[in-house]
Amino acid sequence: MGSEPTERGASGDSPPAVELDGVTKRYAETAAVDDVSLQVREGEFFTLVGPSGCGKTTTLRLIAGFEEPTAGTVRFFGESVAGVPPEDRDVGVVFQNYALFPHMSVGENVAYGLNFADPPEGMSREARIAELLDLVDLPDAADREPDSLSGGQQQRVAMARALAPGPDLLLLDEPMSALDAQLRERLRVQVRRIQSELGITTVYVTHDQEEALAISDRVAVMRDGAPEQIASPQAVYREPTSRFVAEFVGDNNVFAGRVTGIEEWDTAANGDRIAAVDIGGETLRVAVDEGTDATPGDRLTFCVRPEYLRIDGGESRVRATVASAEFLGETTRITLDWGGRDLLVRARDPLSGEVLVGFDPADAHVIGVDKA
Repeated sequence: MGSEPTERGASGDSPPAVELDGVTKRYAETAAVDDVSLQVREGEFFTLVGPSGCGKTTTLRLIAGFEEPTAGTVRFFGESVAGVPPEDRDVGVVFQNYALFPHMSVGENVAYGLNFADPPEGMSREARIAELLDLVDLPDAADREPDSLSGGQQQRVAMARALAPGPDLLLLDEPMSALDAQLRERLRVQVRRIQSELGITTVYVTHDQEEALAISDRVAVMRDGAPEQIASPQAVYREPTSRFVAEFVGDNNVFAGRVTGIEEWDTAANGDRIAAVDIGGETLRVAVDEGTDATPGDRLTFCVRPEYLRIDGGESRVRATVASAEFLGETTRITLDWGGRDLLVRARDPLSGEVLVGFDPADAHVIGVDKA
């Protein structure tokens, strides 16, 4: 399972900054991480996202050296780190609870990271502390006590401490999970800015899909101890490769039905075809590319994002009844009842009663085909 979604190909001939090759971690009979193979490119912001218990934090701990794999190999820049303790792996780690020392000042907390390694480029400790506090927008906080800081400020101090020795790799384990939504949005921008300025390879763990999509170069969507899909945020959102990814990452409408016919799509220059799919007696038309082996009688699963469902529009239309509506500011999230199935629609204004809703074939994404 772990090898299927792997993306090979760090740029050029240089080895990846981090590589997991067939890595498994078992606790008794339970595989917390199951045959995972993935690569993180140098300078990349790579995010592990998934529900609780999917193995994302254990994967991070295997990279950090806090856990040793039951099987497989972890490599940094092509070299195995088997048996190398965490303090010798040249990684900085920011934990979920920040773990700041309450008896130390902010400056002393940042300096703690320099107890095990000298500052980079021959800098003095004082200069390095000042540089990092400036980087995390806390230039005047060196003499303050951690308890006097807000949660967001403590998170930034923890990040400065992790960066103090100039590590090759930064690991962040759900560092914003305890913060309110508005603060998380502000801080994720800061985290991404800091990572980009330093060009440091970063592996980030979160359960928040929106956060993962917003800050990452690539995302690994984890399930049952292994990546279900590894891709750019845009590909994970628009082109999910499994039903789990389609339903986990953002709102989605997932359909499954029997193919009743295949026809050429005259308006498509790339040779796409149209599959007519029967769902509960309704025929919906879905674009399928040449690589999709769908024939009449097959069971086809596809998805349509709520923003692509249009009221009184689209080629494939069904009648549904408004079940509920949530006003979200810019849009209204509407749940429709279509013959006992829920359909999610994003609309500008609230709706009520019975509506006609539809989508165009190109707005559907095929997830998979089960042969008849």
